Amino acid sequence: MLPTNRLGQSVAGPPGSQAEQKLRRLLEVGRALVGELDPESVLDRILEQACAVTGARYAALGVLGESRDELERFLTRGIDAATHRAIGDLPRGRGVLGVLIEDPRPLRLSDVGEHPQSYGFPAHHPPMRSFLGVPILIRGRAWGNLYLTEKTDGDEFTDDDEEAAVLLAQWAGTAIENARLYESSERGRAEAERAVQALEAARDITDAVSRLADLDRVLELIAKRGRALVEGRTVLIMLREADELVVAATAGHASNAKGRRLPVTGSTSGQVLRRGRAERITDVGTQMRVAVDRLGVPSAGTALLVPMLHHGNGIGVLAAFDRMDSGGEFSAADEQLLQTFAASAANAVALNRSVTAERLQSAIVAADSERGRWARELHDETLQALGGLRVLLSSALRQNDDTTRVDAMRQAIEDIELEIGNLRGIISDLRPSLLDDLGLGPALDALLDRRRQSGLEIHADFTLPQRGQDARGLAPELETTIYRFVQEALTNVVKHADASSVEVRIHALTSHVLVEVRDDGRGFDTEAKSDGFGLGGIRERVYLAGGTLELDSGQQGTLLRAHLPLPGDRARESVPDQVAS
Repeated sequence: MLPTNRLGQSVAGPPGSQAEQKLRRLLEVGRALVGELDPESVLDRILEQACAVTGARYAALGVLGESRDELERFLTRGIDAATHRAIGDLPRGRGVLGVLIEDPRPLRLSDVGEHPQSYGFPAHHPPMRSFLGVPILIRGRAWGNLYLTEKTDGDEFTDDDEEAAVLLAQWAGTAIENARLYESSERGRAEAERAVQALEAARDITDAVSRLADLDRVLELIAKRGRALVEGRTVLIMLREADELVVAATAGHASNAKGRRLPVTGSTSGQVLRRGRAERITDVGTQMRVAVDRLGVPSAGTALLVPMLHHGNGIGVLAAFDRMDSGGEFSAADEQLLQTFAASAANAVALNRSVTAERLQSAIVAADSERGRWARELHDETLQALGGLRVLLSSALRQNDDTTRVDAMRQAIEDIELEIGNLRGIISDLRPSLLDDLGLGPALDALLDRRRQSGLEIHADFTLPQRGQDARGLAPELETTIYRFVQEALTNVVKHADASSVEVRIHALTSHVLVEVRDDGRGFDTEAKSDGFGLGGIRERVYLAGGTLELDSGQQGTLLRAHLPLPGDRARESVPDQVAS
């Protein structure tokens, strides 16, 4: 069915007539408009086609504001940029333009200047006489108006022109609504995808903070994920040290930035830290008080500075520079997103510092306890034995009988040899020479042999890298941790477990070393607090090595299991790809 005018008459004329050609053109225009999904392109095409189908020299499209009593935007066609600048402010919908706002119906005038509500034209405005205005409705409500002036042939606008403009306005309403819905849908989809990415990144960061002991790697991860989500060219994490901010992690286009410093006082980043409020910088060159070249970020234009706060205390600043997509300014959404990453970075730093302090305190306590243990060993055994030896020799000196003296001397020699053996055992427990000379395996074999002398049956299962010309073996500090773990576990078994057999398993895996000591003794209450050094020392050694400890004890015996991470490249293999990237 062909379109009709407001009186119900067909707008098509005889086949091949000018009216039919115009109708076909309007149908083609309508299809093109409805297929256009960019709102700005729709508006531009409406103006173009309005001039084409009506013969107007000038076209304008006024978009109503939310109150619908004035124009929020005013787009034109036919007036060049120089004339625009000369005219000045664009109209807001007064005079004749306001008639359609108050009464959204088509308005056609032969001379716009003769209308009673005409205000006339401002200076430098081109002359305009004939006028045609039609409303653009979306879902029955006025959205804006299409204004046409000055037919190119000098005639007035006709009924056909008005009908064409009305039909074009109907197409325009449909096309604008479709484009707006599509844009809203795309924006919602993009926001949803970004929200999912932000949640995934936050999950990975939370997992990294809880699993990785290396603060540098955690901060690097935060910087990389934050940069990806705000689409920044460069992201820096700066930590406060006394009166300075020090770059601790970077992502993107930073040139040797790590370790660079700038003062808290007198810098924009320091101001953000002290105030505890984020700041968006639109011109780095004029708004930042310290040149960003000092931070290894050359040629930056815009920035977003977010404070890293932990319980209200400023720990540092997370800074993003330049958006990669357009090089434009960072948005409020970027600021909110980066604040989440800044909070994660602050928590990671605070947790690391807390753990470091706790480990230092625990190490001091453990060292004091260990010294106390060796003091008791020397006092209760060695010193008492030496005291007895002194009494024996003093008594021998007072004897006149040579035979008695010889017997006393022989007994003294035996006692000395015994105590030499005891001292060697203590020294070996402190630091076995085999551990330094031959490595962990031989040192553990010697340790197990000494414990077997107490009557304990010990089964060993070791898989360890061997030292050699082309093999590094385990790091010395890790070997010491493993040796101490087994030593203290066996000491506890001998003293407290009343066990008959023990199984010791040590296996060096790809990312960590597994150490297990299992006995068949009577077990104990794992929840009970004890001041004994053995279990506390084991926990402390595993803790300081960045490992995890499992303890299971009951009627079936006791199991101690430790996972000790390998340092360097091997440790990185244990981190999932999504966390390490």
